[in-house]
Amino acid sequence: MADTAGSANLADTANPADTANPADTANPAGTASSAGTASSADLADTVGERILEFIEGRFPQARIEPGQDIFSLGYINSLFAMELVMFLEKDFGFTVPNEELRIDNFRTVEAMAALVGRHRPAVAVG
Repeated sequence: MADTAGSANLADTANPADTANPADTANPAGTASSAGTASSADLADTVGERILEFIEGRFPQARIEPGQDIFSLGYINSLFAMELVMFLEKDFGFTVPNEELRIDNFRTVEAMAALVGRHRPAVAVG
């Protein structure tokens, strides 16, 4: 079924051949908090770091900023998009609802971290 609201489905993604060189992007500095308690921002940073590690583990030449559109950088094709979904579900312990399988939820590390924050089970911090 086609999405007429302007946000495409992940299964419809393609790897563009004429995108910017991913090696030209800067690597973000670590932002993990070492405090004993974690705020929602600290948890989002940790989630974002784990997502970045996953992407950069698959594409060692990648240096991605949390707000960069990874689709426009040329890293994502339909197979890797599904790998991202599976990684988020397995690593963060939730199932991505069908209505959340929109490209905009996977376009940036920040968007994926927000998706995780909306759906993963509550975690006790102590």
